Amino acid sequence: MRKTICTLFFSLLFAIAGFSQSGDWQKDIQSILKSQQDMGHAFSKLAKQIDDVLWYERVGDIAFVDKLYIYGPPKWKEQNPTAKDAGNPVKFWTYVFMPANLDASKKYPLIVLPHGGVHGDFTTYYTHIVRELISQGYVIVAPEYRGSTGYGKAHYEKIDYGGLEVEDVYYSRNYMIENYDFVDKNRVGIIGWSHGGLITLMNIFDHPNDFQVAFAGVPVSDLIARMGYHEQSYRDLYEADYHIGKSANDNVAEYRRRSPAWNTHKYKGTPLLIHTNTNDEDVNVLEVEHLIKSLKAEGLPFEYEIFENIPGGHSFDRMDTKTAKEIRLKIYAHLAKQLKPEKPVKNLKELQKAGYKFQIAF
Repeated sequence: MRKTICTLFFSLLFAIAGFSQSGDWQKDIQSILKSQQDMGHAFSKLAKQIDDVLWYERVGDIAFVDKLYIYGPPKWKEQNPTAKDAGNPVKFWTYVFMPANLDASKKYPLIVLPHGGVHGDFTTYYTHIVRELISQGYVIVAPEYRGSTGYGKAHYEKIDYGGLEVEDVYYSRNYMIENYDFVDKNRVGIIGWSHGGLITLMNIFDHPNDFQVAFAGVPVSDLIARMGYHEQSYRDLYEADYHIGKSANDNVAEYRRRSPAWNTHKYKGTPLLIHTNTNDEDVNVLEVEHLIKSLKAEGLPFEYEIFENIPGGHSFDRMDTKTAKEIRLKIYAHLAKQLKPEKPVKNLKELQKAGYKFQIAF
């Protein structure tokens, strides 16, 4: 971070020195800002490549790790609708994790695991969750849907938050079933936190017959409310020309269309568990409370738990603390009821053995 700031500072000094020659200060400043944006995408690509290597190091002892290039629907918003590539499918990468002792003659349950973030990616932040799932006998697909970071400016600006990225994730589910005979199409679960929780909810709303179970952790649930309590720099991510292009005030219907709390009428009863935390510093609990109330109004069963001030805030059940592990046991029990993995974890000792190379006595 310090190096990036220094680079920007010296770039500004050189630019200022050249202003008297160019005579166009505004143009020079815009050029500098574009250069910094390009540099940011270059750094993101490098970070992604490093993290890809770390995946093999951190889970390679128990899992096959692969990265596949697949596609989803065309962009929802074409800059040039008459261009020769207009209407082409959006291509993206997806991670696949399989148990190292996989027997291709058997059938395995599949977990679809979309990452979070307005612009984020699937990183080794999820290492222990992947290890815990793999050790139970799950196959995992984790798509780097449109708008994900680490793949350059063009992919970044394909973002469609709450829109066709949901379909990218669904396409990753379909890819696994179509290409791997050992994946059981009747045992597919989808789980995600934060924005991944939003994608999870929208998938079971739009494709209720194709997922047998779902978990949504601290899910982004109401984009209209979210635009109200977040700062303008956050709203700018949605108001960018290549994204929605308008504020929630100027196009409330579009933000509503992308919000799970305003789409619960599409819920058909997929076994669903929702977790939220009252001290979440990112997704305010009021969003998830709106979602819960909306789901209750539909009269269909689902499970939820509102945790009170659990340390960790937004990341409370993804951390490596004992409390977080205890909460993940609840998530895995919910999944196991429907997906029936070969080796479900039942207690902290089994969870520790499944997810961590070094064992702790409980």
